[in-house]
Amino acid sequence: MPECRSQRPVRPGAISRPASRKRLCQALCLALCLLLPALALAAPARRTLVFGMSAAFSGPARGLGVEYQRGILAAFTHINAHGGAGGCRLALSMRDDGYGPATALSNTIAFVEQERVFALLGYVGTPTTVRVLPLLKHYDAEDMTLLFPLTGAEMLRERAYDDRVFNLRGSYLDETRTLVRALLESGRKRVAVFYQADVYGRDGWDGVRRALAVRGLSIAAEATYRRGARFAQNFEREAGIILVGAPDAVVTVGTAPASAAFVRDLRATGYAGIIAALSFADADNMARYLRAQTRATGRDYLSGLVFSQVVPSYEDAHLPAARLYRQAMAHARGSLPPQISPEEYTPQRLSFVGFEGFLAGMALGEAIKRMHGAPTRGRLRTVFETMGSVDIGLGERVDLRPGDEQGMRRTYLTIYKDGHFVGVNHLQAVRP
Repeated sequence: MPECRSQRPVRPGAISRPASRKRLCQALCLALCLLLPALALAAPARRTLVFGMSAAFSGPARGLGVEYQRGILAAFTHINAHGGAGGCRLALSMRDDGYGPATALSNTIAFVEQERVFALLGYVGTPTTVRVLPLLKHYDAEDMTLLFPLTGAEMLRERAYDDRVFNLRGSYLDETRTLVRALLESGRKRVAVFYQADVYGRDGWDGVRRALAVRGLSIAAEATYRRGARFAQNFEREAGIILVGAPDAVVTVGTAPASAAFVRDLRATGYAGIIAALSFADADNMARYLRAQTRATGRDYLSGLVFSQVVPSYEDAHLPAARLYRQAMAHARGSLPPQISPEEYTPQRLSFVGFEGFLAGMALGEAIKRMHGAPTRGRLRTVFETMGSVDIGLGERVDLRPGDEQGMRRTYLTIYKDGHFVGVNHLQAVRP
């Protein structure tokens, strides 16, 4: 800028006003330069940690992806509103894989190589999550970890990956062991399995087979379906195959639309035994499908259904985490996942899958907090490997270290009654 000059004569020895201003500015600049580092040390800027989530936000399994994402975002919103995790703000980057393994693979490559996310979080489904496991070894130099996937697959709990994958939920072996024990104790010994024809379905099938074998029993009948089935699909043929084994209980290992459609078609044959579903079948969405079917036909499809869960009820007011989840969901909106319209994103909607996502987000916040404002990927792994059991508001501590003891191990059995999911300790009184 051109120098401003005074038109008044300057007395000898006097300092002109422009010169005085110039020296004052220089002094201020010097003082500011000396002060800024001290200010930076006293009040460090909040860093944003971005986590990559590949999940089904479209297709038949979209309910799982949407609800898990909603729960995670509710936790992030709560954490960020209270100063962050160790001063760090948490954010979620979402990519839709439609429950397709190949798409999950390409999404993961984009997260690591393009977005440079801090870690992978909340992947949904066994076939998709298992497909990306080799990438964790491939990106060994990146120290990339996969946190709290929504799957109980045994492969994610094997030693080959236990330094890269950290689970929160119990395994399908845990679920099926509890479910089969409850069925046998209620006098139901002929157990059939309807399952998805992939690694997820096979894991659930194997869990039922093992639990029965311990008591000298075998699966009474089995039928499969191809991944991606919708509620409109006809399962009369599969229902007929199951009935050949004369079961008094059937365990379904599938997604919400397929499992609900199978219940519809099996009940249409007059079958009066118990039908049970694993947690991944998404009890809340199954109930929505079957309530709609009841309105259309006048027949009750929810009686005689048992749902196993890996988290306690989100309606349990005695649990601090359940109370906090309900409060957080009332305020959380966050970013909409791909393919989801604002009309579907109602903050008041609560679900078991959403509650699990909320717990995952809160557990992650606890781990980030323990890095004391200096987060790195390597330190994140170290924290999970050494932090031991933590309290996330479930009335009992949760062990997040790798190995057999990591995560939550309890399985909860529920039925749908009078518009709510109710916990049950035994199945003797459960009837269609």
